[in-house]
Amino acid sequence: MGMATGDDRAPWRTASAQWFADRMPRPDEFAAFLVDDAELGVVSCAVGACDAHAPRPAGPSGLQGHVSNVSTDPRRRRLGRARACLDALLTSFEQETRVTVVNLNATGNGAGLYESFGFAPPRHPSLQLRTAGRPSV
Repeated sequence: MGMATGDDRAPWRTASAQWFADRMPRPDEFAAFLVDDAELGVVSCAVGACDAHAPRPAGPSGLQGHVSNVSTDPRRRRLGRARACLDALLTSFEQETRVTVVNLNATGNGAGLYESFGFAPPRHPSLQLRTAGRPSV
């Protein structure tokens, strides 16, 4: 998504590994789908998690899905691998969770894929405020 990721010692990597480890045993709230290539190993993936929000008329459970980490190794792009991962993830949201809306942030390269699954701009504009946040301990 156009961000510097740092090296293998970047602090976010430990936090990310813990986040994934905490969610892996909760299939009603988390799913990840991968494509393994015989030559290169994992070449494509899509990750989804449920976020708890206040219940509302269109979403009585309050759960919303969020798609992230959709990516494909550049050497294996345009072969349907990300599409397969995303399709499996969206099926999982529909069959395994109580979400009624699924959100994602798209790059220009991925927008067409998401639109082909029916993703569209939300009815209400999405806004974001970036804060400094509280320092990590």
